[in-house]
Amino acid sequence: MASPRPALLAVLLTGALWAPGAAWAQAVSLAGVLGSKALLVVDGSAPRGVAAGETHQGVKVLSVGRDEAVIEIKGTRSTVRLGEAPVSVGARAGGGRKIVLMSDSRGHFVNQGLINGRVMQFMVDTGATTVAIGKPDADRMGLEYQTGQPVRMNTANGVAQGWRIRLNSVRIGEVEVFNVDAIVTPQAMPYVLLGNSFLGSFQMTRNNDQMVLEKRH
Repeated sequence: MASPRPALLAVLLTGALWAPGAAWAQAVSLAGVLGSKALLVVDGSAPRGVAAGETHQGVKVLSVGRDEAVIEIKGTRSTVRLGEAPVSVGARAGGGRKIVLMSDSRGHFVNQGLINGRVMQFMVDTGATTVAIGKPDADRMGLEYQTGQPVRMNTANGVAQGWRIRLNSVRIGEVEVFNVDAIVTPQAMPYVLLGNSFLGSFQMTRNNDQMVLEKRH
């Protein structure tokens, strides 16, 4: 995965807080500051430059500093900062049924989503039985994989121990799937692999560089 340009001051932040009483908190991360614009990641979407006074996906930017931005969602103000945990405010129901993904230059479907409310970078892998998460990402997302079922896995350095766990939720855009089986691998991976424990909940249609996942009834 190509590194962001230095000018973006890119520090991709992860995590989410729950808005009181909300069925789902809208995750907002600050990926960097470019001139007078804040590079916002909203609910796992691609970073978008938003200037003070502008609104993106329901998130209004009130001011932009050197390494922070003040945002407002549904009347609630919060500050997102580079190098600190991101915030989630407001509420958005995860009741969507369709995910539309576009492939990258290598033909891979890579994007961002949420696992248990924490931001992750994923790649669709139709050949994988379950969702697969590298140990560093699992640690970052606060997954308690040590209490999961130990499994033996073949790695480049020989046989190592992984863990089988169940994720409370996996969300992409407005679509959410609950109780998803996953494997935490002992080695780091560039992406979370979305395998069939998640994909099996959808009817999949592939058309050139576009993949449509429509949730089964």
